[in-house]
Amino acid sequence: MAINLSKGQKVDLTKGNPGLKKIMVGLGWDVNAFDSGFDFDLDAAAFMLGDNGKCPSEKEFIFYGNLTHQSEAVKHMGDNLTGEGDGDDEQIQIDLSKIPSNVSKIAFTVTIYDAEIRKQNFGQVSNSFIRIVDETTGSEIIRYDLGEDFSIETAVVVGELYKNKGEWKFNAIGSGFQGGLAALCGHYGIEVA
Repeated sequence: MAINLSKGQKVDLTKGNPGLKKIMVGLGWDVNAFDSGFDFDLDAAAFMLGDNGKCPSEKEFIFYGNLTHQSEAVKHMGDNLTGEGDGDDEQIQIDLSKIPSNVSKIAFTVTIYDAEIRKQNFGQVSNSFIRIVDETTGSEIIRYDLGEDFSIETAVVVGELYKNKGEWKFNAIGSGFQGGLAALCGHYGIEVA
């Protein structure tokens, strides 16, 4: 039975699930009945962070333009351009046993592609969620429904996996950013052109 989290809640992932190695992080959303004349292209990403909260290099930024980390610890399963249909819109696979020792946290984010040009923001998105599934058993371990508390933000840090005393935990964050992907990259120490 999945644990449903609320914003700011932290939960043990590996302590209560010994032997857990491979997980799938599913992110999903719906677009409100609103037409800006453009599809909503929401993009999930994973930032692999060191103890300082920054990416050691741009190779630790996993997104539609860099789908797999060289360690194979984090694999993005590809870009969904419309978010149509039920269930996960984008998925990221994590192999906890392969995460490099210089990575102590993985932040999961969702941004709106070309949000400024398309005049789109997270106030127009509903039913956003992140869920963590044990890939071996297929069972959902954690689910966090973000709620509707966004308006003008174009990027959201949905949640993060983090290491604490040798165990992996999950923190439901749900904090919005203005400035889209560029703002998130700056926050996590990645320079964007």
